[in-house]
Amino acid sequence: MIPLKAIAAKLFAARIDKKTKKWSSNPVKIQESLFNSLIENAKGTVFGKDHGFEGIKSHQDFVKAVPIRDYEDLKTYINRVVNEEKDVLWPGLPSYFAKTSGTTSGAKYIPITAASMKQQVRASRDAILSYIHETGNADIVLRKMIFLQGSPKLDESKKIKTGRLSGISAHYVPNYLQKNRLPSWETNCIEDWETKVDAIVEETINQDMGVIAGIPSWVQMYFEKLKEKSGKPITGLFKNFQLFIYGGVNYKPYQAKFVELMGKEVDSIELFPASEGFFAYQDKQSEVGMLLCLDHGIFYEFIEADHFFDDNPKRLTIAEVQKGVNYAMIISTNAGLWAYNIGDTVQFVSTDPYRVIVSGRIKHFISAFGEHVIAKEVEYSMKKAIDECGGSVVEFTVAPQIVPKDGELPYHEWFVEFEQLPEDLNAFTQALDLEMQSQNTYYDDLIKGNVLQRLQIRIVQKGGFTNLMKKRGKLGGQNKIQRLANDRSLADELVDYIQ
Repeated sequence: MIPLKAIAAKLFAARIDKKTKKWSSNPVKIQESLFNSLIENAKGTVFGKDHGFEGIKSHQDFVKAVPIRDYEDLKTYINRVVNEEKDVLWPGLPSYFAKTSGTTSGAKYIPITAASMKQQVRASRDAILSYIHETGNADIVLRKMIFLQGSPKLDESKKIKTGRLSGISAHYVPNYLQKNRLPSWETNCIEDWETKVDAIVEETINQDMGVIAGIPSWVQMYFEKLKEKSGKPITGLFKNFQLFIYGGVNYKPYQAKFVELMGKEVDSIELFPASEGFFAYQDKQSEVGMLLCLDHGIFYEFIEADHFFDDNPKRLTIAEVQKGVNYAMIISTNAGLWAYNIGDTVQFVSTDPYRVIVSGRIKHFISAFGEHVIAKEVEYSMKKAIDECGGSVVEFTVAPQIVPKDGELPYHEWFVEFEQLPEDLNAFTQALDLEMQSQNTYYDDLIKGNVLQRLQIRIVQKGGFTNLMKKRGKLGGQNKIQRLANDRSLADELVDYIQ
């Protein structure tokens, strides 16, 4: 007999699927309506008055009135909200601040309103329901679920509660899943990541786990500890483990290692969440990319990444984008972020409906010689080299070596922590380099023109990346290794961890 909870989940999933098809099949109208609503709601705010929202009737009006900003540019307004001034970026006060690490300004405080939080919860819920509707697998709601996340403790000393996004989200787990949820509240509140993972292992090792979610690099640590303690692959330990949910980084470079740890492949759902909003989720197991959330309180603009740093780059709406182009994504939200550069780049893999892949960061690229290599290219090349030559990788990052010793030609330096070395490292390096040339024509030209020599691999000692993150005070939670950079700040730190 099918449990009532599973039947209810299937019915709810079918209902949500109809709603999703309705908004995703009418994207331009949905975005235009949302844009008008955002402007109307915020025209009485400080920001709205400063930027003439009263006179904005079209996207072109908006482009003329509101320049692109990042956190630093919006900081004077956000500071007024931090000081509990109402009606600055959005009517009233936000419900929360998501506190994140800033690269240039220390802590960043991203406002989250009741309206924007509702859409964050909706998107994460619909991602799971889309999976249930497509696969018919509702058994997952009967099993235990774990979401590896930051502490749910919030600073409630002021009117606006402050915490990590994952911690804030922990307060919004639906009632019907509360009994399934792990770890315990006490364990989830442990701040030290290694201590926390050890405690999670103890709490979950004998449970009937069905869904496991988190950033791949940190889930990997959890899996390794489980396997070490039990002596079994994860699917041998958790017989009903059927779904892995992840976000934050590309899963492909980790996939071979995960299959080894799990004992077999399991279904997965990719998410694209951030403190600034929940942007996309994988709605189909059979399709590449994630469905862009066009009806979730966020108005999107896109700028071709190659022209992002031009004086007046063209800002495109959803109606104007094309497949395969690398775009910087700009958002305006019902939390009061306006023409805000989130820093991520995306590529559309479908425009009916609109599905994206995350291709990298607008500031995280290598173009020391004009090659403009992006994260998608290095991640795909790494996977291809592993498929061809074997081996498995824990973590890696890439940086340019502009002035090598002894008058050598410059090169791209890959810092790689292998779980298992390929049998022939030279063949692996060659396969990696050839795939990079295939992925990036500028890089290909530079290699063939003897401007660059073939890439070089530096083997990072076991645990090297974890130890570096620990040294930085950024172990666990939502922290992740920068995949590539146009400078050597991370590379120079990694020198101490090379074999």
